[in-house]
Amino acid sequence: MSFAKVSFEESLERNVVETGKCVGCGTCVLVCPFTCLEYKEEKPNLIKECKICGICPQVCPQYEWSWSKAENFVFGRERRIEEEFGIHCRLAVAQAKDERILKACQDGGAVTALLVFALENGLIDGAIVSEISQERPFYPTPILATSPQEILKCTGTRYSYSPSILALAEVSKQKKTAMAFVGTPCQIHAVRKMQMANLKRYAAPSKFLIGLMCSECFNYEGLMERHIHEKLGIDLMGIRKVNIKGKMLVTTSSGVQAIPLADIKQYARKSCGFCNDFSSELADISTGGLGLDGWTFIIIRTEKGEELFSKAEKAGAIKTRNANEETVALNLLMKLSKKKKASKVC
Repeated sequence: MSFAKVSFEESLERNVVETGKCVGCGTCVLVCPFTCLEYKEEKPNLIKECKICGICPQVCPQYEWSWSKAENFVFGRERRIEEEFGIHCRLAVAQAKDERILKACQDGGAVTALLVFALENGLIDGAIVSEISQERPFYPTPILATSPQEILKCTGTRYSYSPSILALAEVSKQKKTAMAFVGTPCQIHAVRKMQMANLKRYAAPSKFLIGLMCSECFNYEGLMERHIHEKLGIDLMGIRKVNIKGKMLVTTSSGVQAIPLADIKQYARKSCGFCNDFSSELADISTGGLGLDGWTFIIIRTEKGEELFSKAEKAGAIKTRNANEETVALNLLMKLSKKKKASKVC
């Protein structure tokens, strides 16, 4: 496929990086055929003369984004006015049935259960998720997990950004042909743009896209090091879990410390202010806690998503209950979706 000949400097550097819109997904770094870009300090850096192939602006989720084009590509139509949290075919509330997952998971463990089920039943040959870095406590780093054990190691949520798109290079290297990708809304947008641009090397293996509901991510140095460690005196090595349920809840062996969201708002990444997608509206399946205790709220959006979820449900990998009865979670989903839609357009 041919692309309009525009340089990195004229497109992404000028309109995305310099304006603060860059989410640091690394998609442009991944797809550059001439390795002109380097991922450093959570953004692309030009390390040699751009060859002006025009590929990077085609895949950037923040450059000339069109909801109309994306929705028509994924669903064959645009959303209707009443579809306030995006096009979908079914809602559910789910929980993993595997006790190993329930002991380690964030909420209901549904994402981990779906990934393990898909891998063990040959629906995928790997999953892109994030694990905790061995060098920095509670710092997320992307990984291509190819075994149930590796997937289990990646349970839970880190509220700092993980450039999971970069792990697609490992998918290509290992010649994987069917994998699940778990990511934030902006990362799901990036994969969809690669699919729309027909970049088969990186887009074709992405069989299932599982999107995470996301209001914003936080700067690691600010939130974890300066606030949680230095100001509150919490040993980062001792953190077992971090969750947000109206407040940020930090769980250690000593108990749970609640942090008002107003106290950590200052550490939110600037680029998150440009995002208008809370619930990963272009994913095959969208997932989030939404205030639920021990359960995961599920939005099934595509036939692929329905295929995976239904098979896992019938096989007993997950148990479900009626999402329409979860009025608090539904109201929160509507509220946060509207709030994001009121944000600046990407």
